[in-house]
Amino acid sequence: MKTLYLDIFSGISGDMFIAALIDVGVDAAVLETELKKLSLGGYHLHVGRKQKSGIEGVKFDVHLTDAHDHEHSDDGHHHEHGPSHEHPHSHVHGQPDARSILTANFRPGNASQPESHQPHTHEHSRDFTAIRQLIDGSGLSPWVKEKSIGVFRRIAVAEGKIHGMPPEQVHFHEVGAVDSIVDIVGAAIGLELLGKPRVLAGPVIEGTGFVMCAHGRFPIPAPATLAILGARGIPITQCDEPQELITPTGAALLAELVESFGPMQNLVAERIGFGLGTRDNRSRPNVVRAVLGSIAAHSTAAGAGTHDWETDTVAVLETNLDDISAEILGHFVENAMNAGALDVFYTAIQMKKNRPAVLLRVICMEGQADRFSELILRETSAFGVRRQTSERRKLQREFQTVDTPYGRVDVKLGKLDGEIIQVSPEFESCRRAAEQGGVPVKHVFEAAIREAHPRAPL
Repeated sequence: MKTLYLDIFSGISGDMFIAALIDVGVDAAVLETELKKLSLGGYHLHVGRKQKSGIEGVKFDVHLTDAHDHEHSDDGHHHEHGPSHEHPHSHVHGQPDARSILTANFRPGNASQPESHQPHTHEHSRDFTAIRQLIDGSGLSPWVKEKSIGVFRRIAVAEGKIHGMPPEQVHFHEVGAVDSIVDIVGAAIGLELLGKPRVLAGPVIEGTGFVMCAHGRFPIPAPATLAILGARGIPITQCDEPQELITPTGAALLAELVESFGPMQNLVAERIGFGLGTRDNRSRPNVVRAVLGSIAAHSTAAGAGTHDWETDTVAVLETNLDDISAEILGHFVENAMNAGALDVFYTAIQMKKNRPAVLLRVICMEGQADRFSELILRETSAFGVRRQTSERRKLQREFQTVDTPYGRVDVKLGKLDGEIIQVSPEFESCRRAAEQGGVPVKHVFEAAIREAHPRAPL
């Protein structure tokens, strides 16, 4: 499984995150096409290569096309301001062709392109319910919908506590505007285009000073930023940079997407990207560094050598249920899998007083354990959930398509130290070939294994 490490030594914001994803391999044109599934107009994208403190990377901006000026800020406050959200760009009135603008601006050597643009101020407002309906009603994938809504939910909960209202009633002024919706949804799309890598991050570093809120100056971290990180249990450390480095959207992306925080450990860098901010910081370059790679093999406990398997840590959640209907249990399994659980299963057990029951287990990424614990408590009859973490060792995986006498079949290969030790034909591919050839599925299955690895046992 690929790993994306976010080196956030200079903070993070939504547009810096997307820029870093583009620099490690996300196709900007495909990202734009996916964003159009939101049915959200009034903007076009600007992607270009530039430099910040001598570091070349990608600058990502959302240009609005309405008749008002906007200053991009990604929370419900007016900031003095954050790491990248001054968005100095002009408006192009009417509806320009976004694809041509995107393609023209995203090319190597574009670092010297002038920025003759003006700041923005938002006048849009949407509540959490409206944003959720916008995303749910789109043609985006279920995974992108879930991650995007999750980010907004974290901001809504934090703002609701700050202002004393239910999350559903929280109005996102700047965050509810077009450009910030693009930032949040675009971040989820970008991760999906990279293959949904495991996301890790460095320690969270914030600056000092003040931001301007609706009721006056407030010290950094901004209230929503601090609340979002605190709710997830993410520690924050301030540095001597005299301005905001972590925006509320940046904080929510970290809280929703990142499994754990700390220094790099056994990470082999395959691609390195830089997402550029707008300001010139005093003490550090205003960039997010993204490292896409894999975790190196660990030494065995006995010191007998190394293997090239992948490693990660997952959460295992379980609970005993003796009063749940089969229909509700089946519905929960379906919902949990759709929500991104790695696996969900249950087994028959016997509880006290000889009551028949089931042991329900959910395996998920460590950073999602609280969300799936809540799902268990809300959607089953459980009064409690047991939680533990487990280390995994996983084979290196490759995917290929093989030609069989019955047609082409997709196959997954599992390798250890360069040797193929597992071959798994994709069932739906086998089923289609079997139907077209009028043969049993097992014949296609066996033929695919022989073609992929002639020496593999059947």
